[in-house]
Amino acid sequence: MSRCWLTGASSGLGTALALQLLEQGHRVALGGRQLGPLRQLATEYPQQVLLTPGDIAQPDEVRAMVETIEQAWGALDLAILNAGTCEYLEPGHFDTALVERVMRTNLLGLSQCLEAVLPLLQRGQRPHLVVTGSSVDWLALPRAAAYGASKAAVRYLVESLRIDLIRAGIDVTLVSPGFVDTPLTRRNDFPMPQRWSAERAAEHIVGRLQRRPLEIAFPFPFITILRLLGALPGRWRLKLGQHLARDQKD
Repeated sequence: MSRCWLTGASSGLGTALALQLLEQGHRVALGGRQLGPLRQLATEYPQQVLLTPGDIAQPDEVRAMVETIEQAWGALDLAILNAGTCEYLEPGHFDTALVERVMRTNLLGLSQCLEAVLPLLQRGQRPHLVVTGSSVDWLALPRAAAYGASKAAVRYLVESLRIDLIRAGIDVTLVSPGFVDTPLTRRNDFPMPQRWSAERAAEHIVGRLQRRPLEIAFPFPFITILRLLGALPGRWRLKLGQHLARDQKD
C-alpha cells in the first residue's frame, strides 16, 4: 500500500479522506492544525498513521512536517494537499487583510507544501499528486472574490505544474468539489444546492484516484450547470451574479 501525506486531515473532508485511506490499508502521514483529531486517528490505526501536525501557512512548520515524513519513510507515493480556508467579503467593504489570509493558505500554503513534498514524490513508487481546488472557479459568485481568486489560481498552478511534472513521472489530479458538509461550509449563510456529506465526497474521491484522472469534479449535475453558466456571455453572467447577490441579501 502507498505512503501518503494528507493535509487538512483534522476536520471535514480531510478527516473523511483519512478514514477512507486508512481503511484501505495505506500508510498516512496526517497533517492538520488540530492535534487532537489526528491523535485519535493514530490511536485507531497505530501501525498506519504518522503524525505531522502543523499549519501549511507557516513555512517552518511545513518543512518540519515533511522532514518527519522523510525520516520515517524516505519517500512518498501519494500526496493529497487538501488543506484550505474560506472567507467572504462583505458588499461595499473590500478587505485586503481578508484576501491576504485566504491567499496565504490556499495559494502560498499550497505552494510551500509543493516545494517541500515534490522531492519525496520523485523518490516514490508511481507518484501521484492530488490537490483540492473548488468548482467556484467556473463562475464568479457574490462575496467570493477572495476565495474564488485563490482557487482559480490553484487551478492554473496545478494545470501548469502538471505539464512540468510529466518528465518526473508524477501524475497530477485536481479535485473540484461542489458544496461539501464541513465545519467551513456550515458557516455559510446562503443555500448550498446538492451538498454532499464529507463521507460521500471522500468515498467518491478515493474511489477514483486509482484511475489517476486529470480532474475529479462532483456532483455531476451541479458541476454541469456551473460550467454552462460560466460559458454565458459576460453581461449575462453579470446579471446572474446580481440576481444571486439579491437572493443572499434577502
